[in-house]
Amino acid sequence: MTLLERLHLAGMREVVAVQPVTGGLAALAGIATRRDAPPVFVKAFADPPADDVFVAEAEGLAALRELGGVATPEVILADRDVLVLSVLRPRPRSEAFWERFAHLLAHLHLSTTHPRFGWHHDNWLGRRRQVNTWNDDGFAFFAQHRLLRWLDQPRVEAALDAEDRAALERLCDRLPDLLPERPACLTHGDLWAQNVLATADGEPALIDPAVSYLWAEVDLAHVWSTSPPPEARRMFEVYAELTSLDADWEARMPVIQLRQHLAVLAQFDDDWGAADQIRAVLAPFRTRS
Repeated sequence: MTLLERLHLAGMREVVAVQPVTGGLAALAGIATRRDAPPVFVKAFADPPADDVFVAEAEGLAALRELGGVATPEVILADRDVLVLSVLRPRPRSEAFWERFAHLLAHLHLSTTHPRFGWHHDNWLGRRRQVNTWNDDGFAFFAQHRLLRWLDQPRVEAALDAEDRAALERLCDRLPDLLPERPACLTHGDLWAQNVLATADGEPALIDPAVSYLWAEVDLAHVWSTSPPPEARRMFEVYAELTSLDADWEARMPVIQLRQHLAVLAQFDDDWGAADQIRAVLAPFRTRS
């Protein structure tokens, strides 16, 4: 079924055409032209993994906006089959934009601290359910629900051997030694550079969240590790200053980013080097004969 047909079935009969767009990895997307109304962004899955995918995404956008003060697109429609949002603009290629983003991201993380790790229900990361069962222990939460939960996925089982999986378990046992204890805060949860866009007036705006209360560095690691543009370099310095990050924060990024590498490996035939990066991080935790 085409995006146009999905929109008509959802009651948006004023849509006359949909122009496909690229950039996302898990869903179909396009810009829909409407009679006597501004265009809108529309997203759908060829085969929705569950009934609550887009409702959960809409809730995540609202949480980022209302709790964290971050701009997000307006949700026009969210049901089982389609998500319709207001149209954002491509982000400008400027250091000033990324410095502004650093301030907004720091505000999001510093203003939303929470006593527990998780979310009040599960949501979605791509086409896989993100388990958010509350836990008082951030290390246990991250190990169970962000790392080890991927080991039974068929693509992960095929890519990682038994010693790789054992090394991941050893790393999880060592998390309190590898990472500093940090409070939970509201995190975007899927913050690669492609999910940073701009509003009509040039302010940073976020799309495609997989929110939960987790360590702020989960967001930082994702944008750090997914080829941000050269003009974003100053963003990390500003964020570190605003949040009083210690000098060792860059060394922690590969361990924290394991979560996203495992998620990519689990969901896509082309893992864009994720398996190799996972093995490199796990290498010190493999047994030595």
